[in-house]
Amino acid sequence: MKRSLSFGPSRPTALVAAGTALIALTYGLVRLAYGLFLPEVQADLGLGTSAAGYVSAGASTSYCAAAVLGFVTAGRRPRLLVLGAGLSAGVGSAAMASAQHPAVFSIAAILGSAGAGLASPAMVQLVRGSSAPPVRERDQARVNAGTGPGLVAAGLLALALLPNWRLAWGLVAALAVGVTAAVLWLDGERAARGAGLGVPTRSWWVAHGDLVAAALGMGAGSAAVWNFGRTVLVGAGASERTSVLAWVALGLGGTAVIGTARLLDGVGPVAAWGVGTSMAGGATAVLALAPSRSGWALLACVAFGWGFTAATGALIAATSRIDPGQAPAGTSLLFVVLVLGQALGAPLVGSLASTAGFAPAFVTAAVAMLAAALLPPLRTGWRSASPAAVCVSPS
Repeated sequence: MKRSLSFGPSRPTALVAAGTALIALTYGLVRLAYGLFLPEVQADLGLGTSAAGYVSAGASTSYCAAAVLGFVTAGRRPRLLVLGAGLSAGVGSAAMASAQHPAVFSIAAILGSAGAGLASPAMVQLVRGSSAPPVRERDQARVNAGTGPGLVAAGLLALALLPNWRLAWGLVAALAVGVTAAVLWLDGERAARGAGLGVPTRSWWVAHGDLVAAALGMGAGSAAVWNFGRTVLVGAGASERTSVLAWVALGLGGTAVIGTARLLDGVGPVAAWGVGTSMAGGATAVLALAPSRSGWALLACVAFGWGFTAATGALIAATSRIDPGQAPAGTSLLFVVLVLGQALGAPLVGSLASTAGFAPAFVTAAVAMLAAALLPPLRTGWRSASPAAVCVSPS
């Protein structure tokens, strides 16, 4: 029987589906869901707003360390990285579910965040070894687009279970076991193994100067929504359902970039970066100034999700054009810098919110993103790159 008439997906297609689920789990259901369940965690464990910001910073640092480790070892040990991603996400989620003290919860959240940093480079290598060249780029895009659906799944899980955040984290831990096992089984040791990527040249690093600065500013400003967005809505009197739907809206906005990929491809990375980052900054300002107007808040979350994802696509396109052979290295560099920006921004937003309130803190974050949108695109990669259909949200 021809493959097209056989029952069920082919093994490579199934691996892509499982890999997408792994990204959805480690990013959307573990790393980014910290902010989704934060109000209930704070109420039950007494975790302060400033302390929550520092936890987010620690989680971002954990992600960066894992991403660097993943980049160095993905060429030789991608399956081990998948196992590490599943273990860190699963153990971290289980520990969060059972935590009786804010310190225990904080350590578990930091541990769980490392899973996302390990999962991305691992899946890049596994897909390289399982997909044929004609469809490899498309398969990579599908796997990397898992963050948006993961955010939607996290929001739906919260709608069904909150205020029982412990059960939600327990279910995520169980999902981590199943998804990790599926990826390892479907890979079947067929992924390409190699010595890893070469060390980028000095000119490569110099060419990324503007991109690094832009990613750092975007990361610092985006920390407000990713960590305290739902907290702001709850504090403004939004119902639990509305505040969780806002989280779903973030995921829907990120997923919508897939549908606008052709438009982004046509306008180029300069416009895509400017529009995406400006839209995310503007959405942050709307949440700061009108958090009690639920309709505007939901639209702002959709806009933020789309803007953030479109902007990261522009970064990826630019580094790909600077040196296509080092595109994975460039993507790793920019994602690490983006998350480092979030690590710097989260405690600053938390501290400012504790002293002056969330409105000034969010307005400050919006200004940071708008400033990043205005950074002069001086490098060749910015001028010639195309964001194509890359739909990645590395937060």
